[in-house]
Amino acid sequence: MKKLFISTFVAGIVLGVAVVAWGFISFKGNAVVVDKDFYVSRNTTYQELVDSLKPSIKHHLAFDLYADRLGLSENYKKGHYVVKSGMNVIEIVRMFKLGLQTPVNVTMNNVKIPAQLAGKLSKQFEADSVEFMQVLTDKALSKKFGFDNPLTMFSIFLPNTYEFYWTATPDEFVDRMYKEYKRFWTEERDAKRKRSGLSRVEVATLASIVYEETRKVDEMPRVAGVYINRLKKGMPLQADPTIKYAMQDFGLRRILKKHLKYQSPYNTYINKGLPPSPICMPSVEAIDAVLNFEKHEYLYFCARHTFDGYHNFAKTYSQHLVNARLYQQELNKRKIMK
Repeated sequence: MKKLFISTFVAGIVLGVAVVAWGFISFKGNAVVVDKDFYVSRNTTYQELVDSLKPSIKHHLAFDLYADRLGLSENYKKGHYVVKSGMNVIEIVRMFKLGLQTPVNVTMNNVKIPAQLAGKLSKQFEADSVEFMQVLTDKALSKKFGFDNPLTMFSIFLPNTYEFYWTATPDEFVDRMYKEYKRFWTEERDAKRKRSGLSRVEVATLASIVYEETRKVDEMPRVAGVYINRLKKGMPLQADPTIKYAMQDFGLRRILKKHLKYQSPYNTYINKGLPPSPICMPSVEAIDAVLNFEKHEYLYFCARHTFDGYHNFAKTYSQHLVNARLYQQELNKRKIMK
């Protein structure tokens, strides 16, 4: 009888230790099988969340018990979450319950029109392109930030990589971008801007043309100087990228005479001065190139016939014609007709 009691007692202790060990390992031990990102949208059901999560974790019973205790099925937050090695069941459940999101890196570059920006952002946020377009084309919102219209408001978007929560709304995105825009325009940059006589929007507009003309950062100030000279002399800018923007045909490789007659306020061959708004999202380097434009006497430039990305500059129209002829001949040689 005594031996039976001792055996039962020992078995109980062993069982108790085993249960405690199981509980510790199951609830506080590493529960992650593989690191993985999860996007919980407004339409994600709890079952969908669990079905996508469980292949990446172990200790499923512990997860179910703790999730049930916290009522996770009735209240889980949407967002972007990262399950990482070393996390336990308690941390994972609380992460979804409390909405402890991991920010995403949002990148903006090579954008010409709001619709393109909306499309790119919809791939990096929960909101879709329609929701972004509603905000990017909101006249009241552009007035709120001090811009004439949504197209001039486009100048607040600076190409870079920014941290956001995936669930940030389009309104929150634009608010953040406006803060970044104000931070960008330091007293030093504004002082340089006054040297050119341009407004902030006009600087961004000219920078967008410079950026479309050349991606060679060391050449940008010289290109900017050409356009500043033409503006001061009252000459039309005659910038080929504005033709592409006016026609909304960004695949054009060769601007022909018929294109130069296209009726649009963005056609700088038939309209003097700057176009009404930026024709793309210029790089910071292009904006700084306008602010630090090179002082010279050039009034013309043309792509080099060597196709190295640089340009030949000219002070007179006759010099420019020589450069342009060389380039046109090379276009013909390469059979680039449009």
